[in-house]
Amino acid sequence: MRCLNSFTTNKLKTIVLALITSLIVICLFPKINSSYADVFLVWTTPALESIGLNDRPKKSNDINLMAARGEYEAFQIVIQAPKGNLENIDVVVSDLHGVNESVISKKNITLYREHYIYIDRPSPKNWKNNPTLGVGWYPDALIPFVNPDNGSDLTGAELDAVPFNLEPGKNQPIWVDVFVPRNTAPGEYQGTYTVSSNHGQSTGTISLTVWDFELPLQPSLHSSFAIWKDRGATANQEVVKHKLMPRKGLVPQEIPKLIEQWGLKSLALPFWSGANYHTCRMSAAPSVAELKNAAAEYRSELLKYVYVYSVDEVDKCPDLEQPIKQWGKNIHEAGGIKHLVVMKPKPELYDAIDIWAVQPQMYEEAKSEIAEVMEQGDEVWFYPGYEDKYSPHWQIDSSPINFRIPQGFISQSLGLKGVLYARIDGWSDDPEDPYAWTTDPWHKAPLYIYGKNLEFPGEGMLIYPGKEVGISGVVPSMRLKWIRDGIEDYEYIEILKELGLEEWALDASRSIGADWKNWTKDPEQLEAVRRKLGDKIQHSINQS
Repeated sequence: MRCLNSFTTNKLKTIVLALITSLIVICLFPKINSSYADVFLVWTTPALESIGLNDRPKKSNDINLMAARGEYEAFQIVIQAPKGNLENIDVVVSDLHGVNESVISKKNITLYREHYIYIDRPSPKNWKNNPTLGVGWYPDALIPFVNPDNGSDLTGAELDAVPFNLEPGKNQPIWVDVFVPRNTAPGEYQGTYTVSSNHGQSTGTISLTVWDFELPLQPSLHSSFAIWKDRGATANQEVVKHKLMPRKGLVPQEIPKLIEQWGLKSLALPFWSGANYHTCRMSAAPSVAELKNAAAEYRSELLKYVYVYSVDEVDKCPDLEQPIKQWGKNIHEAGGIKHLVVMKPKPELYDAIDIWAVQPQMYEEAKSEIAEVMEQGDEVWFYPGYEDKYSPHWQIDSSPINFRIPQGFISQSLGLKGVLYARIDGWSDDPEDPYAWTTDPWHKAPLYIYGKNLEFPGEGMLIYPGKEVGISGVVPSMRLKWIRDGIEDYEYIEILKELGLEEWALDASRSIGADWKNWTKDPEQLEAVRRKLGDKIQHSINQS
């Protein structure tokens, strides 16, 4: 009997030790836990990260955010399937609750499932100072959980956000946009998100600090982003919601709503000379009367910034000085209209131009002329390049920080006042269309080919057609979200300028984005400076 008792005691000790060891393994090694217990993993990550299909999980399923009133702050929830398929996955969020019964309703939190695009022909790999990420799957298109127009559920489309299934070991990121309403009380807010599936549920905490200042409805940084074709009635609204100004396709009837609800600030009048680096020929300038009539039709008390975009990349075109001057003369005689050209400043045209848009490489080649036109009060805008090997590029295989740092920090450091992008809807249903860089954008990224062995996936496309996800308009890409966040970063420095802290703010800006060749590739450094700027604004307001 004693031998039996001794055997039983030792066996119990072995069982207990095994259980303790298993618990230690489960707690300390979640990756092993996934394989061992066949449970799914959930974690959070900042917005400025591109999640690979097979990236290793992170430890935290909570997120801490900081934002001003009137600002969007985003993050990602990442779900990884266990060895067995993960099915019927859904994600929901709660309201965010603050002190004194303050609430940010979950209606202000927008969820998207990130859609992966395969890049088989990547951007050039010889950019040593700004390497691209190469061949592979990239999350880019965003599938909305609900119809953005009315909040109704989206079902029956080719691509449905939720519920969805996930293959063994694969990741699926969810993009979460948190908008802070303009009447929100400052302070700490907290809520939760819940991921449900056939393997149960996982929850995490959303913590948000709301600073006691507000970003303006109309952004301070000017912009001009062109939708080339009719993409539905809400396409321009989607652009303006992201703090960007559409260049084409606006009709006077929709302008008041875009101003009051979303902050439309500027627009281009419908005149174009036809001159670019292919044609090198300008049509006759519109008459002063034509310009005045167009300005009167589109302009309002709330929308005073209008311009004419006359020529595009004509630096190497001969004999255009006189026609450009004539365009400028008529534009200025019409009154209150600016003249925008895409070219390096030329002294003989200084009096004819108000806005000069240049690529980073053009900026480097014309620094002295740019300083001269800035001195006389002209605006200098930028547009992202793809020829140089050092500046931030906007292709799908570019690192996410490329899309954010030019607006918020490099622009401020260099005194640039706007950003221009030639096209954001680079697809066509007609394969014969010479500008059909893709006919199936949800499955094949647009490929802009520039010269021999220079291919740029995603160039010219920042939105996706809504038909495949069940809406009539368009839906955003992650790249459009990152660009928006850079526009918001720009505001922090503008606010500090108004508070008399311009030099301090610009020193902070230059620490991470001094110019086109010197800028950080580290998202954590960018976020640290953004929070430093926010804290400085808050401290200054508290002391005043």
